[in-house]
Amino acid sequence: MILILVGAALALITGAVALRAYLRLRRARAAFQSHLTEEVDLLSQRTGELEENLSALDARAQQLPIRISELQQSLTTLRVLTGALAATLRQAQKILSYSALKTLSAGRIADLLRFPPAPKNDPGSG
Repeated sequence: MILILVGAALALITGAVALRAYLRLRRARAAFQSHLTEEVDLLSQRTGELEENLSALDARAQQLPIRISELQQSLTTLRVLTGALAATLRQAQKILSYSALKTLSAGRIADLLRFPPAPKNDPGSG
């Protein structure tokens, strides 16, 4: 009978430790995802700036008396690559925002399941 109780207590402690480790993993994953989302947003903004600067540079190249075909080809290639990057970043933002909603819901559930600290017995009370 004592061995059964000891085994049950060990299983309970092991379960609590595993649950805490899982909750820490979820929090770390949410923090990483938040950081990743911020970085993708920043990269998306910078890509927009790059697209604007490319348009300005293209307009300047059109005003040159002598058109340099290599420069125009490079600008066209760069414009295509920048557009592809912008599209990819928009897709990543959509995926991350959907995933963030799932993580937020999981985070709230994890907060509800958190164990409150055990109250300390005060020797003066009692």
